[in-house]
Amino acid sequence: MTNRTIKRTIIAPKINMGGIMLEQPLPYRSVDQIDPFLLVHHWALTHTGGRKQQDLGVGPHPHRGFAPVTFIFKGAVHHRDSRNNNSIVSAGGTQWMNSGMGIVHSERPTKEIAENGGAFEIIQFWVNIPAKHKMDIPSYQPLQALETPVYTTEDGHAQVAVVCGLFKGLEGKIKPYSPLLALRLELKAGAKLAVPIAKNFNAFIYQLDGSLTINSTETIGNKTLSWFNNDGTQVHLEAHAKSRAILLAGEPIAEEVTTYGPFVMNNQTEIMEAMRDYQMGKMGVLIEEFDVD
Repeated sequence: MTNRTIKRTIIAPKINMGGIMLEQPLPYRSVDQIDPFLLVHHWALTHTGGRKQQDLGVGPHPHRGFAPVTFIFKGAVHHRDSRNNNSIVSAGGTQWMNSGMGIVHSERPTKEIAENGGAFEIIQFWVNIPAKHKMDIPSYQPLQALETPVYTTEDGHAQVAVVCGLFKGLEGKIKPYSPLLALRLELKAGAKLAVPIAKNFNAFIYQLDGSLTINSTETIGNKTLSWFNNDGTQVHLEAHAKSRAILLAGEPIAEEVTTYGPFVMNNQTEIMEAMRDYQMGKMGVLIEEFDVD
């Protein structure tokens, strides 16, 4: 197998998203997307406690035309939506939602974290959906850590959680609309790992922390996205410190993309229709109910 070379590295800038400070490596300046991936947000903080759940996280908001996906690394996320899904996914788990024709959802730290405090860390990324599926019925797939296949190297120095796609004979339980590989990587100092990637897939690694050398040539620090050229069939990693990263790869959809806030469609007319449908309540209504002590 030949190693892919790095096309570009992006050190994630901090942004303010409605009062929430987070890292956003994608989109970034001239990089609007890495087809089919549209956005990556990395949010980490320690909650101090003494709060109400309804005052934290992101309240009800709509989506149409893509899949917002959340990897939970610390703490837990409480998901509610207008399709009557109501679930909590804890560290090591994944929330994968195909928004389809439209859905309203909320994402909040749990009541326990709000009241008692604790570490909270997630990565959310957006995956585009082919035009023929953008108006499908929405679906929500929660995946806990224990439900996620995990590959461990023989020396025990590296673990790979397979969320979507195939890796070392393990198949992720998430079934996307287009061919994808979504992996969560945990490497101890000294770990070495080779990740096969289909040559026609666009691919990148986002490193949460630690220090990784990619293909024995370039050492990458934390909160950095490394976007690869499509010139090889694997990526080789070596960790110099305990490191966490995600690797996302997918077959390009190669369709026109038009976005407006929480809507991802193929043209401006479809965006206007999405705005109208949301205002008319066609994406459903979410009324959150909170426990009151």
